[in-house]
Amino acid sequence: MKETIYITGHKNPDSDSICSALAYAEYKNTNGDVNAIPVRLGEINRETKFILDYFGISEPILLETVRLSVEDLSFDKIAPIRPDISLRMALELMKKNNLNSLPIIDENELLAGIVTISDIMESYIEVWDNGILGKSGTSIDNIIDTLSAKSVLIPNTMKPFKGKICVLAMETKSMSEYIEENDIAICGDRKDVQKLAINKKISLMIVTGNAKVDEEIISLAKEKNITIISTPYDTFTTSRLITQSVPLSHVMTTDNIIAFNLDDLVDNVKEQMAQTRYRSYPVIDDDNNNKVVGLISRYHLISSMKKKVILVDHNERSQSVDGLEECEILEIIDHHRVADVFTGTPIYFRNEPVGSTSTIIASIMFENGRRPSKKMAGILAAAIISDTLLFRSPTSTNTDKIILERLARIADLDVEKFATEMFKAGTSLVGKTPQELLSQDFKTFTIDENKIGIAQVYTMDPDSLKDMKKDLIILMEERAKEHDYSIFILMLTDIFKEASEMIIVGHNKELVAKAFGKTLVSNSFYAPDVLSRKKQVVPPITNILTDIKEL
Repeated sequence: MKETIYITGHKNPDSDSICSALAYAEYKNTNGDVNAIPVRLGEINRETKFILDYFGISEPILLETVRLSVEDLSFDKIAPIRPDISLRMALELMKKNNLNSLPIIDENELLAGIVTISDIMESYIEVWDNGILGKSGTSIDNIIDTLSAKSVLIPNTMKPFKGKICVLAMETKSMSEYIEENDIAICGDRKDVQKLAINKKISLMIVTGNAKVDEEIISLAKEKNITIISTPYDTFTTSRLITQSVPLSHVMTTDNIIAFNLDDLVDNVKEQMAQTRYRSYPVIDDDNNNKVVGLISRYHLISSMKKKVILVDHNERSQSVDGLEECEILEIIDHHRVADVFTGTPIYFRNEPVGSTSTIIASIMFENGRRPSKKMAGILAAAIISDTLLFRSPTSTNTDKIILERLARIADLDVEKFATEMFKAGTSLVGKTPQELLSQDFKTFTIDENKIGIAQVYTMDPDSLKDMKKDLIILMEERAKEHDYSIFILMLTDIFKEASEMIIVGHNKELVAKAFGKTLVSNSFYAPDVLSRKKQVVPPITNILTDIKEL
């Protein structure tokens, strides 16, 4: 079985984050020994949607956490059973599959109950009265299966088995006084006994020892709608086994059933199991009409394995997937500063000062003699164009240019034309809300003890946000207070004018203006030639915060 690896970019993903994950997953999967799944940690923005639609590629699946869930465990995958099967059949299934419980479903295939070995064993030990078959609604099929019997006579309209179980091993006079209408009679091959029982209008005759039943007896039973079956077991064994034909509905547990969903986190499952005494619990698939898919026990939790991930375009915990500390990081491929992601073992870490992670992904492919598919070459090229702002960003390098040229040839892409279309589609702010603008490309940075949030919006029409500025500042102040940001910045970046309007809130907001030699006016200032959050905004803020700390 192939090892599953999740390849993920950062939260609030941009085009580079999504495209590098998709391309690296394709690269890994061509090796054949892993199942690499590209994932996203948020909704894709308009620019990324344009890129994926342009090249005909589906967006990665949304991954909310890499914490282990029930679905990740090797729990017992078993088919649930119906409540009308016999105790004997249930016990055989448990022995065959090495289980101590079985989930039971109703006619709608929803969880109706659970039966354990203890439930069945207690039923064997319990002294049931001789009317148990009638009280439990035992079927003729259960009785035949339990006694390995064959049918001799099954009337079209069977009499109900509501009488008592009788073993006919007595004098006929005593027998005549003992047998009542609708009883279940266990007898041998004595014709006189069989005839007496039938004349007493029993409901079922069980003939032991595979004895042949006379045609006269069969004819007489047919007149009175009496069922006759023949079992190979002797009378003692038959009388001992017949109560095992009782249906599970008579002993199963139906109240206060604890079941777990496939998407329940293992930590929550452990907590619930610790508070209960059961050995096994049903597992339900919420996405499949609450279908019962198996059973989970404590030992399944002990043997659980960590999920495996590869991080692209980030190496900071606050930007990464929830539960990162619980999984195994295999690789990190990034072009940002080295941050605070920790690993338990040495890993492949590739960090280069280039304008895009997609440049690094493409380089890895070319270095290993691999050529990306036309579609993947296209999205890698698009991500480089996006992250470097078509080489207007100061993070751009000659390596980005060389790789883009090579990818564009493979994808048969007119770079200038495509870039214009992509930026136009991606920077449209029509219909955007303040909440969307602050979330579509947002990153958190920690500098010393200062928590800093920076959102960046690229646009070809920054004036379209003038009427929204007041609402943006109010929302930014709320989020800064809620998440304890000492600085919260919104960069409105004009790609073609190569400048950004810096809108800032937080108790250290004046320091940001000071770092750029500017003065805040209505919580903002204009910053010519500032395009890169990573290279042009974080460094000066880091410097001024460090200088103040030293003072």
